[in-house]
Amino acid sequence: MQSNFQITIAKKTLHFKQPAGTSRGVYRERHSWLLTVTNRERPGVKGVGECAPLPDLSCDAVPEYENILRDICAQVEETGMIPYEALRAYPSILFGLETALAQLNVDGRAALFDTPFSRGETGIIINGLVWMGTFEEMYERLEEKLALGFRCIKLKIGAIDFERELQLVRTVRAHFNEEQVELRLDANGGFMPDEALARLEQLAPYGIHSIEQPIRQRQWTEMARICHESPIPIALDEELIGVNLPEEKAKLLDRIAPAYVVIKPSLHGGIHGTEEWIAMTRERGIGSWMTSALESNVGLNAIAQLAAKVYGPEISLPQGLGTGQLFIDNIPMPLEVRGDKLWFVAT
Repeated sequence: MQSNFQITIAKKTLHFKQPAGTSRGVYRERHSWLLTVTNRERPGVKGVGECAPLPDLSCDAVPEYENILRDICAQVEETGMIPYEALRAYPSILFGLETALAQLNVDGRAALFDTPFSRGETGIIINGLVWMGTFEEMYERLEEKLALGFRCIKLKIGAIDFERELQLVRTVRAHFNEEQVELRLDANGGFMPDEALARLEQLAPYGIHSIEQPIRQRQWTEMARICHESPIPIALDEELIGVNLPEEKAKLLDRIAPAYVVIKPSLHGGIHGTEEWIAMTRERGIGSWMTSALESNVGLNAIAQLAAKVYGPEISLPQGLGTGQLFIDNIPMPLEVRGDKLWFVAT
């Protein structure tokens, strides 16, 4: 029997205000697919979700992505259910469908879950992100974030000369101690295994909260050694991509034993997979926080709503949710950054 769901798909291209540099390259535009789900029994109510794989990074960023997306949406229209197990290999599609149905279930409201954040009572503390660039560009961006009131700064490193990046870290600490500014680093796999520990030793005197993915993923033996010996707590990010089954997740966490994991729902299993990762890390005493993966405000809102639900009203670790102002043509959502917090503007 045909379900009452109808799903329409629209491709969206977003354009960055400034090129976003990582150790894997530079992003100038962002492609995503917006799903709009309606229910014949509830005319006028819709849910919107975003499917946004990252090229050369997402496990489901394949050439035939749109065809796969259309086939899966047709299946959901037919059955009325999300095939969770079948979609473990397609986390961005799962995330888009989960978001759209969650919004449909709350009568089309952008407040997907009932939390103090979604009621506009509390904001979520976020980090200020400084993209890779020249030393001068990164320093200017750093000053801008500090002037806006951010007290947790995340520096993306690994693309320019390491000595210059080390100089930038020294400059921050020359003006702000650890109580004044929390410093996080993200190497995006930019270090080689045989040089990583030496570089971490050089960075350690400057009070670094954590460093994400110092070496490229799928080098478990080397990553486990680095996590064990590093003077700076290690956070896994890209390492989680493509690790989709519960037994694989448990094996990774037990083998590498990181201090933290950084969870991006559209890369790491959608809402279902995110909650799975967080449950497993809590069992092992591993910390976590969520970040966006350069989605539009549709995806960003869903991640923020999920973070508020999963971590509760007193989120202790700053989240990576400050990407809503990256694009010149973003999709309007009731989100607002005030100082170092993201707020949902409840109506």
